[in-house]
Amino acid sequence: MSTDRYQSPLSERYASKEMQYIFSPDKKFKTWRRLWIALAETEKELGLNITQEQIDELKAHQDDINYEVAKAREKEVRHDVMSHVYAYGQQCPKAKGIIHLGATSCYVGDNTDIIVMTEALRLVRKKLVNVIAELSRFADRYKDLPTLAFTHFQPAQPTTVGKRATLWMQEFCLDLEDLNYVLSTMKLLGSKGTTGTQASFLELFDGDQETIDKIDPMIARKMGFAQCYPVSGQTYSRKVDTRVLNVLAGIAASAHKMSNDIRLLQHLKEVEEPFEKSQIGSSAMAYKRNPMRSERIASLSRYVMVDALNPAITSATQWFERTLDDSANKRLSIPEGFLAVDGILDLCLNVVDGLVVYPKVIEKRMMAELPFMATENIMMDAVKAGGDRQELHERIRELSMEAGKNVKVNGGDNNLLELIAADPAFNLSLEDLKKTMEPSRYTGRAKEQVEAFLDQVVEPILREYRDLLGVTAEIHV
Repeated sequence: MSTDRYQSPLSERYASKEMQYIFSPDKKFKTWRRLWIALAETEKELGLNITQEQIDELKAHQDDINYEVAKAREKEVRHDVMSHVYAYGQQCPKAKGIIHLGATSCYVGDNTDIIVMTEALRLVRKKLVNVIAELSRFADRYKDLPTLAFTHFQPAQPTTVGKRATLWMQEFCLDLEDLNYVLSTMKLLGSKGTTGTQASFLELFDGDQETIDKIDPMIARKMGFAQCYPVSGQTYSRKVDTRVLNVLAGIAASAHKMSNDIRLLQHLKEVEEPFEKSQIGSSAMAYKRNPMRSERIASLSRYVMVDALNPAITSATQWFERTLDDSANKRLSIPEGFLAVDGILDLCLNVVDGLVVYPKVIEKRMMAELPFMATENIMMDAVKAGGDRQELHERIRELSMEAGKNVKVNGGDNNLLELIAADPAFNLSLEDLKKTMEPSRYTGRAKEQVEAFLDQVVEPILREYRDLLGVTAEIHV
């Protein structure tokens, strides 16, 4: 590791080696060579004077790239594509004259970008499905564990720990739908020339329109794609990058929301992210157990959400058939968006897999608030015992205020049940009232909703992508 120049934290600390390789120079330049082979094969098959010997020579040197030659050449000509055309030609003297025939730089540059983004989206999908799988196990395990729910972060009607996890899971499922849609629409640029008119191929094939129409579909099939975009300028539409980054931003938003909830629950001591035996929470306060992984999820997620503005602005500001103000921005925004989301999903896997739940703390907080939430049931029992509903409603309101004052002003326990038992209007004993304090009576259909969601929504996803399951995340820091 070099210590005398900037190193991207996305590579050094957060992203997996697998995602780093997808955006590596080696992956890019090997893909360029695959594209040059696909172009030469297509041109040969459509009748140009290209021999099988030339194709075989290109294939023989597909992966052993002479980087030093390309690097030296780029210093001279200041053009990365032509430098690699030159370097490939040095290795393939027989095929030298037909490398990149009829193509412009975007043939290798843009098609490679699409290929790389498609492969990266598949890796994101793999990890996203595994996050959903981990959450499904957590939700099923705690589907009937009552917990205090919050609206406005104020105590509200109870839910279950598992039901809350389904809220996180549903957002990731929506992200998966968006990701699958965008993946299904990814197309190659093909080979359309300097302004997208295929003029060079009109010349190469002596104006044979029918033959020219076959070029893009044949290249697409050779590169594993169903089709190419039907029209383009020199580049594929930069709106494609916008759609891709919007998917990543959606995943980031879902992860951020989940991480916020976990951080708040850790403050309440109800749920805690994994904390390793020798982990240090604070340099000053040795007792602290900070939710640092959830905080990192939030931190990286904000980066991705803001990063999604880059391709949107780039797409909006392209001039006519192309400008080059997209290039430097794309080199940063696309790879770093993917590297960051890769790190986010690894963190999500790690956190969800090791979430610690503290039922006793959850129960204690629940019981401190439950008397307030049980007042409707208490009032109904009192009416059954002969009381007046309107009169009882007013008395419960007054007693609730008094109990709230005892908690907030005096620092005492919630004594609402004692106050109600002492009020003759209710005609209920403290023992009768305590029987109503079973938390599961107030969680509604939370358990059943978890079971239905897992069965009807999540299980079909996990069945469809069963071959992707089993990913474990390695967290570097």
